[in-house]
Amino acid sequence: MPSRALTCSLPLVLTLTTVAGAAGLTSGHLVAPPHQSVPRLNKLGPAPSARQQGPLWFPDTVLEPLAWSDLEGWRDDNHTEAFATFVVSCRAVVGRARANVDARPILAPLADTCRKALNGPPRHARAFFEENFRPLRITKLGDRAGFLTGYYEPMVEGSRFPTREFTVPIYRQPSDLLTASGDRSPQKFPNSGGATRRGSNGSLVPYYTRAEIEDGALDGQHLEICWIRDPVDLLFIQIQGSARVRLEDGTTVRINYDGYNGQPYTAVGRLLIERGEVPREQMSMERIRAWMNAHPDEAKALRDENRSYVFFRIIGLSGNEEARGAQGLPLTPGRSIAVDDALHVYGTPFFIQAALPLSQSGGNSAFHRLMIAQDTGSAIVGPARADIFFGAGDEAGKIAGRLRHPAEFTLLVPRSLDPVIAGSAMPLPPPRPRPIAQDPHRQRFEKKSPPRTRFFRPIQARWR
Repeated sequence: MPSRALTCSLPLVLTLTTVAGAAGLTSGHLVAPPHQSVPRLNKLGPAPSARQQGPLWFPDTVLEPLAWSDLEGWRDDNHTEAFATFVVSCRAVVGRARANVDARPILAPLADTCRKALNGPPRHARAFFEENFRPLRITKLGDRAGFLTGYYEPMVEGSRFPTREFTVPIYRQPSDLLTASGDRSPQKFPNSGGATRRGSNGSLVPYYTRAEIEDGALDGQHLEICWIRDPVDLLFIQIQGSARVRLEDGTTVRINYDGYNGQPYTAVGRLLIERGEVPREQMSMERIRAWMNAHPDEAKALRDENRSYVFFRIIGLSGNEEARGAQGLPLTPGRSIAVDDALHVYGTPFFIQAALPLSQSGGNSAFHRLMIAQDTGSAIVGPARADIFFGAGDEAGKIAGRLRHPAEFTLLVPRSLDPVIAGSAMPLPPPRPRPIAQDPHRQRFEKKSPPRTRFFRPIQARWR
């Protein structure tokens, strides 16, 4: 498809392309919480005021207007299924807009669209999306495509008490776990921004690493929710952010993310690729497990290189409900995605086009599907980055574990947020100064100048 990306010769680009910097639980970001006002400067001037109706502003991002006919597979998707997932998010979107704690331009128009959706199912779901949204291809500046991974809810066996068989504890959040500022989080503990504890002298120090915790740093604090068999299972549960644990009495405990130790996340799969242990094209969670089982002595050291450690809480979900995402709502397998919540508002629809290995028979099949942003993760960073939720259990885990694939992301923006009108208020970049013509005598002088002078004088002359 020929590129229609906007260039600096058009005022509209100022709504769509910026070059400021941006700051990776499913697959382990240091970003300001989305409700805070952070001044962002770039070559095109300051970020838009929160009072403006737009423009859309994402760091290091290009947005490209599309027609619905440009989206391969759009007409063939199950829009009714996607609409049902969208409606699940809508009450939360409307409530967040009413609370006025998020100044991002897309939230208020998205809430208006959600109010329409909450009035009842439309006669034609595809028509609802086409009439209320406009498609914009979204990519990170300098990248031709986005990136997809998958996640799921593991199911493992466990015990309420430690035994010879069940020796690996799953911990709840410690009472001495503080945010990077030294406070307890008033809401759910964030999955970014660091964490601290009080040292013996009362000063704030970084929280314990994975190696320190697994070596007993939290012993005696009675933080154990339950015990499971395998430290590899614990690693995968922490990567996924939730799990179902079947206990010895037949009951099932459902646990969900409730904070982390503030240490950096390192993907053990990437380490295995870099060291030549597993070929990149064969990397999956199954290969990671197989390698750790085959190398038990090295496996502990490999896990320790991922310093990040996740804590959990018990959640009261019925057996028929899926895991809850960061939006606080049950996820929908194959329709819910985790995104970078510092950039994107929960409830935002994305149309994703990719070729994914969804079947065990091998080979990729077309994945053209309308997805809803309902979750996040500390490894999910960037404007065109997502984790697809595939449900619970081993089969879902096998599919999720195979995904590390490029994809095209199309952001669906409410039509009331008009990027053309919004962009007209944005300043153009300053004109490039004209270089001053060089006279022949000066050029001859430049040839005789020492190397340092020859290097700097043309630059100095250009900006006089």
